[in-house]
Amino acid sequence: MAARTQSEAANTAVQRSPAEWRGPEMAARDDWIVRFTDAEAAEIEAAVEAGRHVDLVALDRQRFPLPSLGARLAEIAADVVEGRGFVLLRGLPVERWDRETSARAFYGIGCYFGVPVPQNRMGHLLGHVKDLGLDPADPDNRIYQTSARHLFHTDSADMVGLLCLQKARRGGLSAIASSTAIFREIEARRPDLAEVLCGPFHVDRKGEIPEGKGPTYELAIYHRHGGRITCIYARDFIEAAQRHAHVPPLTPEQVEAMDLLDDLANSDEFQLRMAFEPGDIQFLHNHQILHARTAYEDWPEPERRRHLLRLWLSTPNGRPLPEAFAERYGTVAPGRLRGGIRVPGQRLIAPLDA
Repeated sequence: MAARTQSEAANTAVQRSPAEWRGPEMAARDDWIVRFTDAEAAEIEAAVEAGRHVDLVALDRQRFPLPSLGARLAEIAADVVEGRGFVLLRGLPVERWDRETSARAFYGIGCYFGVPVPQNRMGHLLGHVKDLGLDPADPDNRIYQTSARHLFHTDSADMVGLLCLQKARRGGLSAIASSTAIFREIEARRPDLAEVLCGPFHVDRKGEIPEGKGPTYELAIYHRHGGRITCIYARDFIEAAQRHAHVPPLTPEQVEAMDLLDDLANSDEFQLRMAFEPGDIQFLHNHQILHARTAYEDWPEPERRRHLLRLWLSTPNGRPLPEAFAERYGTVAPGRLRGGIRVPGQRLIAPLDA
């Protein structure tokens, strides 16, 4: 009886882990929303003005001092990595700021969460999420540069941050889900498919090829490592790899496993949706959070169209990652700069527009 009681207690502890949450539970709470006070917004603006002479890519905590707010942001960042995996910061007055002020404020805040890493072959440390009119069916295009629905996925960095400058006319909701909670559900329902997800999948690099690497690589979607469940998943990159002659067809079991993962992430039981307002910043821990976006209809006027700024961040005190991640992250050592897209001849820049 004692052994059973201990087992039940352990199961309860697992369910109560902050990394394992479900959509309705989070929708009923608001502790994941942090609102900047007027004084904090003024402190951010003062830091922007003090660092105008510093090139954007050279900004760091020292060059973006936040004497009062900085310690609070560092605590929030630690909670994102060690806790539920996400936060929504609200209240930046981007409506009255010009583009450079908004970009500098976002970049500077991001430096309290991690070190920016390049998001594409062009070396962009500051990304732009907006519809560029690209074809979402082209495997070389990135879905975030279209208005199409973006399926649940993770990005190739420890953390991703988004700042909303302007929202769409309709749609474009952000949706997130705990990849840990989803994996536990798959283990309970279909342990055979859980093991499939822990096996290698071929992944396309979509033309962003590091020196000495090939156009595809192999990596499992789920990893049991260091007492945690770590996820890395982008189904469109897995399916894009099927165009290469050296890549074997996906097995029926792999397709079924990804279908179940997607179905759970899209269900009301697991996903949490949020509508961005101008000035909102969302930070997500990719290793435990899947994120998606609904399709959207934009404004006809170019100056009103949906526009988010994006950061990919390497967290200085990030969770230990399995060695297999080095194929995508370059290195997996915590405290080392890891993640991002790195290709020969790349120059790091932070453009103020796409």
